[in-house]
Amino acid sequence: MNDCIFCKIAKGEIDSQKIYEDDTVLAFNDLDPQAPTHILVIPKEHIESAKDINESNSQVIAHIFEVISYIAGDLSLNDDGFRVVSNSGENAGQSVNHLHFHLLSGRPFAWPPG
Repeated sequence: MNDCIFCKIAKGEIDSQKIYEDDTVLAFNDLDPQAPTHILVIPKEHIESAKDINESNSQVIAHIFEVISYIAGDLSLNDDGFRVVSNSGENAGQSVNHLHFHLLSGRPFAWPPG
């Protein structure tokens, strides 16, 4: 997808503060953090949202959660806890149409989220 900002970040066309990268996943600091720790974790492959997860790409999603676990441990987020959020669709708050997961930590979170 040519105009997708996350695809451009994944390709290195736009700079980001990388936290983690491998062949299929990129994690970077959110430019508008909603918590002291706010990291976006994205597949490098363009998947629009959770509605587009299927048998052919579900292994990438499983790997994303392995990466989230690794990052949480590496940054000692497990001590106080963390939240993982993925919005799917405009009404849910998805602002970039590329599947992404928000890894949030460093403050108490309320429930329901809003």
